Amino acid sequence: MKKTPVYFFRILLPSFAFCFLTFSFMTDNFKTQQQKFPRVKTAFTEKEKLVKEFFSAKGIELSSAIIFIRVFKDEKQLEIWAKQPKQEKFQLIKTYDICASSGALGPKRKQGDWQVPEGFYEIDRFNPSSNFYLSLGVSYPNASDKILGEKGNLGGDIFIHGNCVTIGCMPLTDDKIKEVYVMAVEAKSNGQQKIPVHIFPFRMNDANMKLFGEKYKTDIKLVAFWKNIQKGFDYFEENNSLPAVSVLNNGEYSVK
Repeated sequence: MKKTPVYFFRILLPSFAFCFLTFSFMTDNFKTQQQKFPRVKTAFTEKEKLVKEFFSAKGIELSSAIIFIRVFKDEKQLEIWAKQPKQEKFQLIKTYDICASSGALGPKRKQGDWQVPEGFYEIDRFNPSSNFYLSLGVSYPNASDKILGEKGNLGGDIFIHGNCVTIGCMPLTDDKIKEVYVMAVEAKSNGQQKIPVHIFPFRMNDANMKLFGEKYKTDIKLVAFWKNIQKGFDYFEENNSLPAVSVLNNGEYSVK
């Protein structure tokens, strides 16, 4: 059996160490950099202890937590779920009231329609100096929106933010966005590269699907869309874990 030369390990081990230290620096540095902004510093000063208590009450350490955000438009609620990296199931940490709304039930399909998107997204931006106090960008338009929406006129800049005003976003009060922003900064600093955000028109249980299906029965495309995204709602309700979501060529979601 051929032996691996000693010099191979002398080269490889420092490389592993460099990658580990670089990753640690990048994640720690994100939290440090964010706290250089006055509003983020204030959020951590006022809310870090409280947020840790929310997590510890469920047996989860904030310093290593993975989070998931779920939104219900009709109920005007935003949920924060979390788990430890080795755990399969998420636990509900906190439910927040969305304090203003715009548009109607149904997905966002073009710029200027005032709609809050519906579907499967993730946090893609942190804005510590937002015009709306603090804000977390949502990755609209996603691959499905780009197929089903109005080509060349999809719009964007959808956020979870403070200031309690909106045109297509999901606002909380300034006090509550501090808590959510601290959670999101901690998660990214822990190494969570993608914070999923699932946005539903309503809690998509059988009773509501029947109720809203009847109310919007003349809008066949909308009801079909809701039945499609209901699969993601059902999967999480049954498993308390996230489904694997992809987008088909026709814009529909595949949920497994």
